[in-house]
Amino acid sequence: MASTEELQSVSHSRDPISRALDVHDVHSKHDTQHPAALAEALRAVRHAPDTPSDSNSDSGYEARDKSLQPVLLRRREADSYDNSASNTPEILALDHPELNQKSSSEELHPSLSTPESRYPRGKKTYVVASDDAELREILRRGLEREREKQSPIRREKLRDMVFTRQFSAFDRQNQDAANSPFHGFYVLFWIGLAIYIIKMGAENWRKTGNPLSTNEIMKSMFRRDVVVLLFSDGVMCGMTGVSWIIQRLVFLNYIDWNRSGWVLQNIWQTLFIASVVGLTLVRDWPWTHTVFFVLHGLVMLMKQHSYAFYNGHLSSAYKQRQSLLLRLKQLETISPVTSPSTTSPRPSALSTSHLAYPPSADEYRERRQSLSKAKSADQNDIESISRAIEAANPLDMEQLQAFERLIKWEVDALTDELRGKATDPTHHYPNNLTFLNHYEYIVLPTVVYELQYPRSETIDWSYVAEKICALVGIIFVMIMISQAFIYPVVMRTVYMKEAGWTVAERFREFPWLLSDLIFPFMMEYLLAWYLIWETVLNILAELTCFADRSFYDAWWNSVSWDQYARDWNRPVHNFLLRHVYHSSISSMRVNKHTATLITFFLSACVHELVMWCIFKKLRGYLLFLQMCQLPLVRLSRTKWLRNQKTIGNMIFWIGIFTGPSLLCSLYLIL
Repeated sequence: MASTEELQSVSHSRDPISRALDVHDVHSKHDTQHPAALAEALRAVRHAPDTPSDSNSDSGYEARDKSLQPVLLRRREADSYDNSASNTPEILALDHPELNQKSSSEELHPSLSTPESRYPRGKKTYVVASDDAELREILRRGLEREREKQSPIRREKLRDMVFTRQFSAFDRQNQDAANSPFHGFYVLFWIGLAIYIIKMGAENWRKTGNPLSTNEIMKSMFRRDVVVLLFSDGVMCGMTGVSWIIQRLVFLNYIDWNRSGWVLQNIWQTLFIASVVGLTLVRDWPWTHTVFFVLHGLVMLMKQHSYAFYNGHLSSAYKQRQSLLLRLKQLETISPVTSPSTTSPRPSALSTSHLAYPPSADEYRERRQSLSKAKSADQNDIESISRAIEAANPLDMEQLQAFERLIKWEVDALTDELRGKATDPTHHYPNNLTFLNHYEYIVLPTVVYELQYPRSETIDWSYVAEKICALVGIIFVMIMISQAFIYPVVMRTVYMKEAGWTVAERFREFPWLLSDLIFPFMMEYLLAWYLIWETVLNILAELTCFADRSFYDAWWNSVSWDQYARDWNRPVHNFLLRHVYHSSISSMRVNKHTATLITFFLSACVHELVMWCIFKKLRGYLLFLQMCQLPLVRLSRTKWLRNQKTIGNMIFWIGIFTGPSLLCSLYLIL
C-alpha cells in the first residue's frame, strides 16, 4: 500500500495542475463511477462547482451551498504523470468499511492534520479512474478555466470602461487642482499672457488703428460661407441618424448584424466621411472652415461607429438570449424518461465549472475568451443542448436538470450584458434604441457609447457664461498671435514660390522659418488644446449635465509618447482603446504589440488626412513623425531611460516644441 504522505500530497498539498495530473495517474481497469458521483467528487476537489439556483433570469442568482465530499486517491510510488502506467494501481474501494471507521486524514496520519484536510467521519470516498476519457476531459476543462480565473494578469476588455463623476484638471470646481502647489503658476501664465496681448493690441492700434492690425485672418474667417458652414454642420449631425435606423432594422430582424449589418454600417461610414471631405473641396473653404468641419465630421464618425458596433454586439446577445429562453420553455414541456437516456450530450460531458460564479456580463465574456483561447469543445455545449431540445430527443431527469441549470446561467449572464452599467431600465437594450437616446448621445462630449452615463442634476448657468467668455477670449488671443507671428511667415513662403525660388533656395530659408514659428506655434498649440478640451467640452458637459469631465489628464508631465497619447485627449483615447486596440485583438487575433501598431497607424492616417484637407498636399510628414513615436516609446522603456523621468519629460517637450513648427515649415516650402 502507498504511504499516507502520498495520499495527502495528492488530495491537498499540490497545486491544481499537479492534483489533476495525480488524478489522471490513478488507474483502474474495472472500477467505474456514476456521473453524479463524479460530479460530487469533482466538487470535492473544487474543480466542479455548486450549481446556481433554479431561479429565472429576472430573479437573480443564488449559489447552492452544499457540503463537500472528500476524495482520497492513491497512486503507485513508481507512477509517472502519464497514462502509460496502468498496471497495478491501488485505489481505495467505495464505501470501504475501514475507511468509514477512519475517514479523517488526522486519524490516518495525525502529523499531517490541517484545518482544510480534516474530513468528518462517515463521509463517502469515491473511486475515480484515469482511463475514463470523460473524466479526463472534464478535469482538463475545469483546470483551464480555473487557471484563467486565478491568473493575476487578465486582459482588459471593452466593457471595463467606466464613466464616473469627475472634473477636468484646470476646472475651478476641481479641488485637487485648486490645492495644487503649482496653482499659482497657472494663474501667473494667464496674467502674463493677458498683459502681453494688451501690449500687442496697443501697438497694433498705434500703427494701424486696429487692435488686430491688418486683420487678414479674421477677414478670411468671415468673408464667405459662414451660414453655409453652420447649415452643413447641422445637416451632418442630423445624418448620423442613419446609424440609428440601421440598428432599428437590426433589432426588428430585417438585418443580421453579424452578417450584413456591420458591412452596411462600414459602407455608410465611408460615404459619410467622404462626403464631409468632399464638401470642403467643392466649396473651396478657407482653412479655418475646413479644419472645423473635418474635425467635427471625424467626431461624428467616431460617435456613429461606437453607437453602431456596441448596439450591434448587444443585438447578438439579445437574440441569443431570446433563443435560450425559447429552449428553456421547450425544456419545461419535456417529460423525463425513466431509463438512462442515450441522447447526447451527457451531463458528465458538459462543462459546469463556470456555474460556481455569479452569472454576469464580465463572467460570461471571460468564459467565452477562455474557451476561444483553449479551442475546446466547451464552445459547443449550449449548441449541443439546443439541438437535443429542438429535436425532441428523449432526456432523463439528470439531463433535464443539467440542461436547465446551464441554460439559466447563460440567460442570466446575457441579461446582465444587456443591462450594462445602466441603472434605469429604460436604458437597457433594446429600450435604448430610441430617436431621443441617439441624438442625446450625439451632443454629449464623448465618442464612446454607453447605455447610461453619470449625470449632474442641474445646469450652472454662471459656469456656462464663464466658459463662454473664456472661449471667446482664447479665440481672440489665438487670432492675434497668428496675425502677428504666423501670417507674415506664411506670406513670405508664398512670395518665395511666386518669385520662382528653387527648392534649394527655399531650403536655405528653412532654419529661419523654423525658428520664427517655434514659439508662436507652441503657444497656438497650447491655446488650441485648452480651447477644445477645457472650454468647449466643459460647456457641452454642463449644458447636457454630463458628469464625467475627465477629458484629459496631466499630459504635460508625460515621460513617454504613449503616456502623452493616453492623457492629452482622453475621449479619443478611450475610443481607440475600445474600438481599434481591443477590436484588433478580438477580431483579428493579433497580439498587443501588433494592436498598438494598428492603433498608432490609424491615428496617424487620420491626422494626415486633416493635413491634406488644410494644405491640399499629400506629403506624409505627419504620418512619418507620428509613427516615429513607437521607437521612442520602446526607447523610453530601456534600462537607460526607464527611471529617468526628467530626461523623458525633456524629450517629450522638445518634440512638442519642434513638431508643429517643423510640420508647417515642411508643408510651406515644399
